[in-house]
Amino acid sequence: MRDLVGRTAFVTGAASGIGLALARAFAAEGMNVMLADIEAPALELAVAQLAPFAARIRATVCDVSDFASVSRAAAATAEAFGPVHVLCNNAGVAGGSGIEAISPQTWRWVVDVNLMGVVHGLAAFLPAMRAAGQGGHIVNTASMAGLQANIGLSPYVATKYAVVGMSEGLAKELGDEGIGVSVLCPGFVRTRIADSARNWPERYGATSPPAPGSAGARLAAALAESAVAGLDPDNVAARVVAAIRANELYVFTHPEMRDEVDARFAAIDAAFRRTER
Repeated sequence: MRDLVGRTAFVTGAASGIGLALARAFAAEGMNVMLADIEAPALELAVAQLAPFAARIRATVCDVSDFASVSRAAAATAEAFGPVHVLCNNAGVAGGSGIEAISPQTWRWVVDVNLMGVVHGLAAFLPAMRAAGQGGHIVNTASMAGLQANIGLSPYVATKYAVVGMSEGLAKELGDEGIGVSVLCPGFVRTRIADSARNWPERYGATSPPAPGSAGARLAAALAESAVAGLDPDNVAARVVAAIRANELYVFTHPEMRDEVDARFAAIDAAFRRTER
């Protein structure tokens, strides 16, 4: 999809970080943009930041873990702008610690947001995108953790691997229909993902911060520190816009992390070679 002017984008997790940067980049390209996020106050601030594009910006509170909420957001977008051409399933949470310290509720929350949030976005928007017959593009935000595992982030890693695989399958399924698919796999970016627990829904029960000095506390501190020093989200958004135009499946932002992925695939290749002996 090379011509973005006048097209419509829907972006989840759009109140901050990569999502807000995507919204800003799309608006600058002349697109209509619906910002969706679970945090209403932050969403209002995001809309204020995009004031120069006010005529093409709308916002809706949306919990991607709840299909009914995503469906309402899809209806609001259609009412405001008509068909959606670029769907960005971007919302995500972290939720990590030593494997034995991660509760089933935390697993459920991370899966519901990071994986089912993408599923809900596809279910709510893809049928109309296909029916409109205008082509389109889907961007699913995964992570470098979807290509290489990290210690202490088992739920996050599992969901991001799933998003990568889902995106690869979607690209094959939708390619003949003029709907492109990209999977965004960034490294550390200046976002608030280390503070994901601020959006913990009550329906998952009570939660508490990790004990001082615990593996979970150390991991949270490391994530926060890495995020502060991370890549500017606007740089990530620029790569995504370029990827949409070029119909690129894999979107990377941290070339210095290639060696770690190469090492993983080298180990896989070596395992295959052992079967040939």
